[in-house]
Amino acid sequence: MRSEPVPGADLVVDGGWLLPGLVDVHTHPGTEDLDAPFSDDVLRRHLSDHRDAGVLLVRTPGSAAPIPGWVDEDPDMPRVHSAGRWLATPGRFFPGFGRDVSEAGLVHAAVEEAKTSSGWCKVIADWKYDEPPLPREILAAVVRAVHAIGGRVAAHCQTADGSRNAVEAGVDSLEHGMHLDPALIDLMADQGTAFVPTLSVFGAEADRWRAAEPSARRDWWLAGWEGMLPNIRAAQEAGVTVLAGTDSFPCGTVASEVEWLVRAGLSAEAALGAASWTARAWLGLPGLVDGGPADLVAYDTDPTLNASMLPHPSRIILRGRVVA
Repeated sequence: MRSEPVPGADLVVDGGWLLPGLVDVHTHPGTEDLDAPFSDDVLRRHLSDHRDAGVLLVRTPGSAAPIPGWVDEDPDMPRVHSAGRWLATPGRFFPGFGRDVSEAGLVHAAVEEAKTSSGWCKVIADWKYDEPPLPREILAAVVRAVHAIGGRVAAHCQTADGSRNAVEAGVDSLEHGMHLDPALIDLMADQGTAFVPTLSVFGAEADRWRAAEPSARRDWWLAGWEGMLPNIRAAQEAGVTVLAGTDSFPCGTVASEVEWLVRAGLSAEAALGAASWTARAWLGLPGLVDGGPADLVAYDTDPTLNASMLPHPSRIILRGRVVA
């Protein structure tokens, strides 16, 4: 990208607001349910849905299969940062949906996935609400080994003990973070653990859980949900990097996550940054600077004043080409 005039260039945006391409840092393109195998056709459709909504960079923290090489070679596809396959120890994920490994083999598998993906691996750090999470010392060993090769670790966490183990192990991103003890937020800020709360997918389930028959699981879920918005606000105030990820379908709906982050107490600018310039910087890509990737979305009105405009950019420019 260049900020100086380029002789002979075509004018594609005349007035309005420019943003670095939108980002969804927690999305799982390629399959939509447990009974459907990973499919290149579904992957292309999902990534196209992201692109058409202005999402030009995605992170896939876990997948049923490795992201194929053609994605990086197709100029019409968003940039993809993959964490390889989900890494699940016995009893802590849908059997066979990711990469099933023993606790003893987890460190080796995490290094393998980080090496063969975009430098990330994704560990399922807890699963059922009434069962123990992955032990902290094992997760800490994963973090040390992956960091030693220059990689990063994302951890799925929905229980208090799982979130605690992940934060104290030093993971790079806490995915979901339901039941996170707010006393851990300062540690997250100090060590650089990002918070990806995926509020959209939880918010869509809240009414169903409220209407459900009383049970221990219902009470656990609702207690976790009630704490999420205050925790996000506290995390932002403490200096934790809060990012926008949807973890839901259809793809291309990161605007809904931005709206949820505003409800949680982030400013409109901070919430938008969580799905644009802040997320891109966190993933190692610059924003609107000389020499940066020409991945841009243009809007006719200021998106910080009207988040409902986010899914409807007036222009989408990916790798220097107008794609919409």
